[in-house]
Amino acid sequence: MFHRRKTCKFCEDNTILIAYKEVKLLKMYITERGKIIPRRITGNCAKHQRRLTTAIKQSRNVALISFSSGR
Repeated sequence: MFHRRKTCKFCEDNTILIAYKEVKLLKMYITERGKIIPRRITGNCAKHQRRLTTAIKQSRNVALISFSSGR
C-alpha cells in the first residue's frame, strides 16, 4: 500500500499563529485524556511540533487548558 506523506498545516498556511492563548487550535492537538498527539500522527514538521508543545504546556500552566480529563 502507498501512504501519502502528511504535510505540516502550519508550513502550508503561514497566517496560522501558534500561541498559548489560542485554545481552540491547541485542543485539536490534545487527546481526550490530555496527552499531546505525536507528530507522526498529526503530520507536523519538527519545528512546528516543538512550538505546539511549548504553547500547550504554557496554556496548561496559565490554566487555559486542563492537565487531564478530570476523571
